[in-house]
Amino acid sequence: MKFLICGLGNIGSDYSSTRHNVGFMVLDKLIKKHSRKDGDAFFVSSRYADKAEVKFKGRTLVLIKPSTYMNLSGKAVSYWLEKEKIPIERSLTIVDELALPFGKLRLKGSGGDAGHNGLKNIAELIGTKEYPRVRFGIGADFPKGHQADFVLSPFSEEEQKDLDKHIDKAISIIESFASIGLERTMNFFN
Repeated sequence: MKFLICGLGNIGSDYSSTRHNVGFMVLDKLIKKHSRKDGDAFFVSSRYADKAEVKFKGRTLVLIKPSTYMNLSGKAVSYWLEKEKIPIERSLTIVDELALPFGKLRLKGSGGDAGHNGLKNIAELIGTKEYPRVRFGIGADFPKGHQADFVLSPFSEEEQKDLDKHIDKAISIIESFASIGLERTMNFFN
């Protein structure tokens, strides 16, 4: 059984450690966790995304990090759902969330985009808001009118102390989703 796991972010070294790239960070750590030896699982540049596959409890997790930039993430998600013949209910998108405090994680089966252009583009291109996602809280500690600067800035030194444990929890949510499903995972983690 296949699952599509999409971590949202922006490509390029200018964005690599920014709050907006937490989806990429989660997938990077997930692939390291599931690599049995150096080089046995890695991302390769492919159509609309960097793509990798890992095995977990008899399931195949198709990991994608869109190369379309955040606001056009739907191109990658819709393409890889179709290409891999994965139903939308077996997809999971990991996204940064301003409305949640730093480190708070929320698994949802559907919902609006809450002003997030990546989620908005995914819904437009797959034709529904009914797709699972993990919202990874990045907080909202910025002056009015500086949202873009905030999401495109690195995590603070204080946040970086706890970032790994929150990323690990996001990985646990992904693994649970793939093994016991959305509802049971929501009951356990939310």
